[in-house]
Amino acid sequence: MGATVVITGAFSYTGKYATRLLLARGYEVRTLTSHPPASCGSVSVFPYNFERPEELRRSLEGASVLINTYWARFPRGNASFETAVRNSRTLIKAAKDAGVGRIVHVSIANPSLESPLGYYKGKAEVEQAVIASGLSYAILRPTVIFGAEDILINNIAWFVRNFPVFGIPGDGQYGIRPIYVEDMARLLVDAAKQAGNSVIDAVGPETFSFEELVRLVAERVGRRVRLIHLPAALAYVSTLVTGWMVGDVVLTWEEYQELMSNLLAPSGDASGASRLSAWIGANRESVGRKYASEVGRHF
Repeated sequence: MGATVVITGAFSYTGKYATRLLLARGYEVRTLTSHPPASCGSVSVFPYNFERPEELRRSLEGASVLINTYWARFPRGNASFETAVRNSRTLIKAAKDAGVGRIVHVSIANPSLESPLGYYKGKAEVEQAVIASGLSYAILRPTVIFGAEDILINNIAWFVRNFPVFGIPGDGQYGIRPIYVEDMARLLVDAAKQAGNSVIDAVGPETFSFEELVRLVAERVGRRVRLIHLPAALAYVSTLVTGWMVGDVVLTWEEYQELMSNLLAPSGDASGASRLSAWIGANRESVGRKYASEVGRHF
């Protein structure tokens, strides 16, 4: 058996693809998770144990690398960005105390300690904790991750399949540079065996304005839809109503601000090769057939 890697959320969206690749490359894999499946296969499963740091440390002993995907998309119940930052710091310290030598950490594009947005400020605080740990690290900064189980692209397709009108917040010219989930998984697993410290924008080869993205999705799934531009507040109210109908949080007000602040289209070379335009075309029969619920997936 090869080296041991601990990955948080091995059965989650991105974590699932990274775990498959880790196993294929001969690693012994453990996971920390709140939602273990009925069958875990070759993966050893441990709870997060943020409130029991000594037990958390023991679950990390013997591992050479921690791949950390843990975060909260939005505040709900006991989950908050502040809690996610505190838990992340506990995890990083436990990893160091356990003798883990390297952290591969999933952040977000354009994090900032000065950001008024809790998500981006929290992500910057965790990056700071990773760097300050003294451990070898790779920080990956994705934007939107697309694939068979994604939320955003699937639900745009669901909307255009089911409604004749699609509301575009504001002018729709803010950018998105998505990366394919298997490309993201490869970046994570490749980073586990690399040496030295790095910060990488995890982005694909295509950049779209939000309006271009919606038009692309509609064209690929063969739907004619009328796009209308709405004030952000009105668009947000419409998603609140839709969220009530489907029992989900479609987008939070902070996510509207993130999207419209052009934070999801960093410049620079692509780190993923797969093109969203080609993927939607190849999956036109399945994408958007069912609504993908964030609440149903995690709560």
